[in-house]
Amino acid sequence: MNNTVFRDGQPVAWIDFDFAAPGQPLEDVGYMAWAWCISSRPDRGPAIEQARQVRTLADAYGLDPTDCGRLPAAICGRLRRNEAFWRDILEDGAASNPRARSAEVLAWTQRELAYFEANQETFAAALTCA
Repeated sequence: MNNTVFRDGQPVAWIDFDFAAPGQPLEDVGYMAWAWCISSRPDRGPAIEQARQVRTLADAYGLDPTDCGRLPAAICGRLRRNEAFWRDILEDGAASNPRARSAEVLAWTQRELAYFEANQETFAAALTCA
């Protein structure tokens, strides 16, 4: 939901492509699952409901059974890379990223990673293809 412009509750545009780069499709789906379906915030519902949303995303994207099974690892890997990115930014102290904001984003990413790891079995079970 980050970098998304909404109008009347519907996404209408995506902005801030400064870190965009070619990537692996499964990694992109993993990032989308984290950004749109998974959150440690209590108002986002229980992990089992979030896992159902990730499954709906995987089905809508057309993931085959093998990639469905690999999606939890892709989500976790993407969260870990995001954590490393923000840790590097914080340690670098780049002027374009204020330290307080970088620390805030790093802490948020770490919370999200901890939440996902604590519920990874729930997400994996939802993605098991019959």
